[in-house]
Amino acid sequence: MTSTGIMVCGHGSRDENATIEFQSVANGIRDRLSQYDVDSGFLEFATPIIRDRLDALRERGNKRIIAVPGMLFAAGHVKNDLPSVINTYAALHPDVDIVYGRDLGMDMKLIRAAGDRIKAAMDSAGDHIAPEETLLVVVGRGASDPDANSNVAKVCRLLWEGLGFGWAQVAYSGVTFPLVEPALEHVAKLGYKRIIVFPYFLFTGILVRRIYHYVDEVAARHPSMEFVKASYLNDHPLVLDAFADRVSEAIDGANNMNCQMCKYREQVLGFEAEIGLKQESNHHHVEGIGTGRISDQDFDPTAHVHHGHDHHHAHDHKHDDHGHNHDHDHHPYPHADHPLGPRSMLKK
Repeated sequence: MTSTGIMVCGHGSRDENATIEFQSVANGIRDRLSQYDVDSGFLEFATPIIRDRLDALRERGNKRIIAVPGMLFAAGHVKNDLPSVINTYAALHPDVDIVYGRDLGMDMKLIRAAGDRIKAAMDSAGDHIAPEETLLVVVGRGASDPDANSNVAKVCRLLWEGLGFGWAQVAYSGVTFPLVEPALEHVAKLGYKRIIVFPYFLFTGILVRRIYHYVDEVAARHPSMEFVKASYLNDHPLVLDAFADRVSEAIDGANNMNCQMCKYREQVLGFEAEIGLKQESNHHHVEGIGTGRISDQDFDPTAHVHHGHDHHHAHDHKHDDHGHNHDHDHHPYPHADHPLGPRSMLKK
């Protein structure tokens, strides 16, 4: 018998497969957190409901319960519905301390899991089309909360830049815009050879099936383009790790600085080799030199994108304090040669 219970709070779905997948994830969390009494329930549609499983945790002797949202982002369900259910239960049972954890949110583990799903879809489709000739569409659930919607856009950018696609577009399955079908019709006009559609969802369900349905419909209207459907996150091991992290945060407390997704401390997709690089300033050579007029010829937008760049100065940047020329070991930007990348700004 443990004194701390974990309540994984699912959204719930009319789709039986979605319920089965959620339970699989809950089981994975239970395996990772075997020192705690882990249970799960649903906010709506499916059973068991959250209140009944909170009863079960309490009846098994747990005096502290960590309630973790089984959802990607904090929109209406995480900000309003779940707190209402949990606070109501806590008021009726003051003998139990209930702590509400945070949503999965922006997390590099989830980005890497998403990258794995997309790369698996690319591998299945074949390598006859390069990433630069491929367009990525990331589909979020969609909410009336612009903060949650903006997170989907950030996920899209991280995947786009991390995997080096030619272009990317965000779409949503409902509530906000652009919806899936008009978004796909829009990007089809751009002329990319392949379009990969990735639902940034945890589980299957009606919405995921609708996304794939619209992919098929738009693909039928554009037979010269290749449309690829990537799988959603589901029980990817990194998703389970992220859930375990949320429990640890709620139990131990966390100092979530604004650099929590910094490429020097997390395995950012496409920039994995830069984790743990030495922190040093690369700009001490221009400290205090003053302002002045510069021309277009002085400005090189490709600077800092490859090893061994020079700064176009007439003197050597050798410093006695660390004994090296000013050819700093900037790690190469992985997509420096992208057709729409920094070189496109060079003066012709």
